[in-house]
Amino acid sequence: MPPPTSRFPSPLLLALGGYVLTRLLGLAVLAGAAAATGKDGFHRLSGRWDSVWYVRIAEQGYGYRITLPNGDVHSDLAFFPLLPALERVLSAALPLDAAGAGLLVSWTASVAAAWGIFRCGEHVVSARAGVLLAVLWGVYPTAFVQSMAYTETLFTALAAWSLYAVLRGRWILAGLLCACAGLTRPTAAALIAALGVTAVVTLVRDRRLPWRTVAGVLLAPLGWLGYVVYVGVRESGATAYFDVQAAWGNSIDGGVALARFIASLPWPASLGLCAALALLAWLVVLCVRQRQPLPLLVYTVGVVAVSLVGAAYFGSRPRLMMPAFGLLLPPAAALARLRTGTAATVLAVLAAASAVYGAFTLLGSGPP
Repeated sequence: MPPPTSRFPSPLLLALGGYVLTRLLGLAVLAGAAAATGKDGFHRLSGRWDSVWYVRIAEQGYGYRITLPNGDVHSDLAFFPLLPALERVLSAALPLDAAGAGLLVSWTASVAAAWGIFRCGEHVVSARAGVLLAVLWGVYPTAFVQSMAYTETLFTALAAWSLYAVLRGRWILAGLLCACAGLTRPTAAALIAALGVTAVVTLVRDRRLPWRTVAGVLLAPLGWLGYVVYVGVRESGATAYFDVQAAWGNSIDGGVALARFIASLPWPASLGLCAALALLAWLVVLCVRQRQPLPLLVYTVGVVAVSLVGAAYFGSRPRLMMPAFGLLLPPAAALARLRTGTAATVLAVLAAASAVYGAFTLLGSGPP
């Protein structure tokens, strides 16, 4: 007699299905709003803002720079190479241009990221919390970027699976994935720190370090360091990469620019922004109180810190923090304690709000 089969989908299928539904809703709302306003919504996903820089690198290689009216020089060396390299390979192998290849990479990576996020949530809390964590990541306020030819989904996928590999003790795989993440975004510094700090704590606790852990830690920074060295050699300066980032306004100032921005706002807006930052701080506290595994906690705090201590335009910071999916684990655990119908209603409302905000932003000024 064959074993009875469950009439409920597996948690993984629920996680990926729920995530995909949130992104399809976002695209549907964007398409409807674009049609109503006579704008090209699809072009906003792959043919504007940072996407243009990645496409240019894919098609022509590095070497483009533009001088702004105020004299600032923006160089394409500020953009890491993995996404444009994938765009170049896929556009050569498939009937796609580089922009279309960028969307293919981003959309595929978004599902891989949701899968990795689910696995991390399942490992740390429960399968139910993992499902909710993946869907919550899909309804993040700036989740519309997950549908664009940007690096957020590719980086998050690599980071989530690297962290999951560490949680499972597969250090060499974790190091390799971290090295790839280091070729994707500068935020990989937080992931490198997560692996390094975890290894140091393991050494202090056990007074020994397995060779696989050592190998993983040594592999982890190679992508990030490799690109920084490449820019330095190309521009004949040891600090060339950081100079390029500073020209874009992305230097590290310890939060001075953020404080000045808050102080420059009218008091109602300043008060609201301070409340948002307080909520962010509370989420970090909840992550600590939840006793998240050390690598996940260090990575989450690191991404938040890197996003806040730079001089970049404030509007880009929520997008920069999006890979810190650990922030969503306490809300996911709280939702997991609710009835299924209640949790589904909360997610549906958040998905609708995220979709509307995404369409409004993309058809307006666009992502910073």
